[in-house]
Amino acid sequence: MTIETTFQRRSLPLEYPFTISRGTTTETEVVTVRVEDGEGNVGIGAAGPSSHYGETAATVEAVMPDLLAVVEDVGDPHQLARIERRLRETVERNPAARTAVSIALHDLVAKRLEVPLYRYWGLDPAETTETSYTIGLDETAVMREKTETALERGYGTLKVKLGTGRDVEIVETIRSVAPDVRLFVDANEAWTPREAVSKIERLAEYDLAFVEQPVPADDPDGLRFVYERSPLPIAADESCITLADVPRIADRCDIANIKLMKCGGLREAVRMIHAARAHGLEVMCGCMNESNASIAAACHLAPLLDYADLDGSLLLADDPYDGVPMPDGRIALAALERPGTGATLK
Repeated sequence: MTIETTFQRRSLPLEYPFTISRGTTTETEVVTVRVEDGEGNVGIGAAGPSSHYGETAATVEAVMPDLLAVVEDVGDPHQLARIERRLRETVERNPAARTAVSIALHDLVAKRLEVPLYRYWGLDPAETTETSYTIGLDETAVMREKTETALERGYGTLKVKLGTGRDVEIVETIRSVAPDVRLFVDANEAWTPREAVSKIERLAEYDLAFVEQPVPADDPDGLRFVYERSPLPIAADESCITLADVPRIADRCDIANIKLMKCGGLREAVRMIHAARAHGLEVMCGCMNESNASIAAACHLAPLLDYADLDGSLLLADDPYDGVPMPDGRIALAALERPGTGATLK
C-alpha cells in the first residue's frame, strides 16, 4: 500500500466575533490533513489549535511534515496504535497537530472498511445527544439577540460565556428569552474561588445544568473549594487536558470536559472517557472553533457522552466541509450516509 499525505492551512471567518473572558476572535486558523491510500480512499482530518495551550497554526505547520512522515513510514493506516505511539514520540507537544493526523487516519480506516466511524467503534448511533450552541460574551442586549437567533434556529441547549461584572444580569436576560432550554455557563477561569461560590449561589436560581471552569486551572485547591460548596455541578475544562489529569480532577468536579485538540487524538479521547467514568465523573466533549473536518470525528463519540459542546463548525460564517447532520443541534449519527467521519468537502 502506498500512503500519500498532504496538508493545508487556511483561515475561516466566524459568523460573529467570539468573545470569552480571555479575549475576542473573529476568525479561526485550521490546518487540514489528507491521507490517501492509493486505492481511491482519502482520510480527512484537521487541527484547530489554541494559543492558550501554546499551539498555533504556524506551530502545526512546522511539525506536520514530521508527523506525516511517520504515517508514510508505517505505511498501514490500520496500525493506529503503533502510529499514534510514534506520533507522540516524534512530537511530544502540539496535540492539535497530532489530532489532525489521528482523525484523518480514523476516517481513512473506516472508509476502507466502508463503515461510519461510530460503527467501527461498535457504538449505537441512537444513544446520542445534542450539542450546545455557544453564546459568546458581548453587550447584554447583543447576547439576548444572539440567544433569540439560536432559538429561531432550533437549538435547545445553550452554553453562555461568563466572566464579567454582569454575569448574573446576562444569565437572567438569557433565561427570560429562553426559559425552556438546557443551559450551561462557562467562566473560562475568570473567577476567584470565593467569587465563584458567591456567583454560583446567585446563578443557581436560573436552572443551570452546570458551571464550567469557574477558577484558573493552576489553582486546583481553588477548584476543590468551589466544588465542595457549589449548589450546581462543576465541569473541568482547562483543568482537564490529558489522561493524566483525570484522576487529578476526580475529587474536585462532577464533569470532565474532553477536547480532541487538547488530548492529542481519538484513541486518547476514548481512553479519557473511560477513565473519567471509572472515577465517577460525567463526560462532556467540547471543541475549539473548528471546521467539520475535525468536528465530524468528535461527533462519533456522542454515544459515550453525557454532554456535547460540538458547535465549532456552527459558529463559522461558512464551513468548507459538511459533517455529521445536526438538525436543531441533535447529533444525528444514524442519518449519516457516508463511511468514515462524514467530513467531506462541499
